Amino acid sequence: MIFNHPNIITYKQAVSLHNITKYCFFITQICLFVTLFRMFVTVQRTYNRETMYTEIVKIVEGGLLKDPKKVYSYTNHLIKKLREDGENRLADRLTKVMNNGVGGVPVYKDELFNTPVDNETRLSIADIVIPEKNITNNLILSESLENSINEFIAKINNKPKFDKIGLEINSSLLLYGPPGCGKTSIAKLIAQKLDMPIVIARFDSLISSLLGSTSKNIRNLFEYANSKPCILFLDEFDAIAKNRKDQQELGELKRVINSLLQNIDEFLKNNILIAATNHHELLDDAIWRRFEQVIEIGQPSQHDIEKLVRTLISKVDTDVKDDSKKTSIISDSLLGLSNSEIKKIINNTISNSIIQNKDTVVFEDFLYEIFKYKNNHNVTTENAIRFMYEKSISQNALSAYFNISIRQVRNHLNIN
Repeated sequence: MIFNHPNIITYKQAVSLHNITKYCFFITQICLFVTLFRMFVTVQRTYNRETMYTEIVKIVEGGLLKDPKKVYSYTNHLIKKLREDGENRLADRLTKVMNNGVGGVPVYKDELFNTPVDNETRLSIADIVIPEKNITNNLILSESLENSINEFIAKINNKPKFDKIGLEINSSLLLYGPPGCGKTSIAKLIAQKLDMPIVIARFDSLISSLLGSTSKNIRNLFEYANSKPCILFLDEFDAIAKNRKDQQELGELKRVINSLLQNIDEFLKNNILIAATNHHELLDDAIWRRFEQVIEIGQPSQHDIEKLVRTLISKVDTDVKDDSKKTSIISDSLLGLSNSEIKKIINNTISNSIIQNKDTVVFEDFLYEIFKYKNNHNVTTENAIRFMYEKSISQNALSAYFNISIRQVRNHLNIN
């Protein structure tokens, strides 16, 4: 029969063959799409790889030229390209290296430690401080002072916007006030918030006995800070910025100030400068005009002192912590002292209690330490008892604290 002929197929078979042909064509299309996609991915990866090679070359160039800004910038570009290509693992590793570096120091900060030196003494003319994240330095700021500091930081963060519209605002800050009120701590706090290292000038080695060397050291210091992403901090600024009208000053110092002014002008075009002085009245008139923002750091108020005391005693057992009246008396007794003096008194009180193996630092311990400090440790039991009695310490408590009888306490107080 015709249907049994080996070269003839049935209709059912023909339909089945047609479906198979369609299926094979569909499979062929899929294979072609996959091939094209793979070719596209290969080309894209090749393009990205060539781009990455360019970034790597730029990073190497930055390293050889000792340009940490270039290294930092092109490494960030490379990290971005890696993430676009799905290489998140390598991108994460590079990010970790950039943030932590070797020994916890970001790589762009490594070269900071090769500081310039005075040619005469070979001593370094600058110290480098790398701000640590999430640390507390027990710096208590008033609301107005904190607002001023935040304003300065905001200006730095928004400087590109200012430059874009031609607004000339430099990143400079002058801090002045009595010693120990936190000027250096504020400079470090700003560095911490901006996550930048701070270069602190060492005036003991910066000022040279050789004619002309001081001006050269100043220039080297500014050039050094200009080549790094950092904040330059000039503490005890009056040492080199005294008024040129002062008749007692030599001509050499006047030349130093002229050099200082020139370096400040050049430095502030692209960098951050903070200066601090305890004697603002000694500064040259031209110095004041160089600083965009000036902040006076005064003695802490009683409210600020109370906040500082509570912070300093937060980790020790004391009967003062939960007693607002005792805390207020201590704060009132510390009024007129600087932040550093208050820290010294509180820390000495705590350390003495530890040495004496006391389980609790008591109210009397703080008052006694305050009295000793205010009298340069030249105290007698009688005077101490009178002071502490005026601060609401009872006769019985004084008797127990000084290990004397009530009669002796009353004799010291002239009470019959």
